[in-house]
Amino acid sequence: MGRLIKYLFYLFVLASAGVAVFALVSDLPPPVEEIEIPVSPSTG
Repeated sequence: MGRLIKYLFYLFVLASAGVAVFALVSDLPPPVEEIEIPVSPSTG
């Protein structure tokens, strides 16, 4: 019975760490890449 409680405790700790890492990673902004598009003046 003690093994089961120890196993569940380790599982809980790993799940908590996984949720914390997911929360940190999902909060990061997406990488920003500056895009320059050349625009030629239109005569009209």
